[in-house]
Amino acid sequence: MATDFMITMEDRPGSLAKLGETMGKAGINIEGACAVTGGGKGEVHILVPDAAAARSALKAAGIAVAGEREVLVVDAKDRPGELGRITRKLADAGVNIQLFYISTGMKFVFAVDDPKKAKAAV
Repeated sequence: MATDFMITMEDRPGSLAKLGETMGKAGINIEGACAVTGGGKGEVHILVPDAAAARSALKAAGIAVAGEREVLVVDAKDRPGELGRITRKLADAGVNIQLFYISTGMKFVFAVDDPKKAKAAV
C-alpha cells in the first residue's frame, strides 16, 4: 500500500509552494494530492512513493506532518460511473472510506477503516 501524509499549513501565499519545492529538492514525486482551506489553515494530503524520504525532507524543511497512513490506490478508468463502481465494491465489503482523491494516471486513492478488506474487495 502507498502512504498519504496529512499536513496542516497556514492558508497564505507560498505555503503550498514551500511544500512542493521541498519535495522537488528531495527528488520525491508527489503522485497525488488534495487540499482544502478553512479558518486560516489548509489541510493538504500528498501521496508519496517513499514515506521515509518524504518524512525526512518535510522534517528538515520544518514542515510538520499531522498524520500519516497507508492508503489503497486503485487503477481506474476515466469514464462515467467509475467512482460508483469501485466504491460500491468497498461498501459491499463493509469498508468505510475516510478520504478520497484522484492521483496521477487516473488512480483512485482511498483511506479506509480496513485496508486489508478494501484491497481484497477491489
